[in-house]
Amino acid sequence: MAFFRPRVSREAEVRYHADLEISKSFPELLDKAREAEQTLRELQAADADEIELRAAGLALDKALTEALRAAEAGQRGAFGVKAYDDRIARRKARATPVGAMWTDEVNRLRTLREQNRLWGIPRLPRPVPAAG
Repeated sequence: MAFFRPRVSREAEVRYHADLEISKSFPELLDKAREAEQTLRELQAADADEIELRAAGLALDKALTEALRAAEAGQRGAFGVKAYDDRIARRKARATPVGAMWTDEVNRLRTLREQNRLWGIPRLPRPVPAAG
């Protein structure tokens, strides 16, 4: 009697190949995020007004979000096609050197994005309605 493991689902294979394609753009998106951060830091050093700082902060948020999406796709691709259907395979893949590298990169980008959302995007003051 032979026991055969079921193959991975077709959906998992499609998602895997899509993630590999998305992850190819990661270096470019990371460079865009670095440029956006440099622009924001230069404006902060030049003591620019809040409108310019807000625009630069929002641009950095958008660039970090795109880089994060590509890094997450790279992480899933590095985990392999079995990891889409099996949580144990996903956990084992996270423990490999490549999986750990991608996991660290994703966590670093998430931290940068949240830090930017908390402190890098200034809030514009709203007028207080007159009590009448």
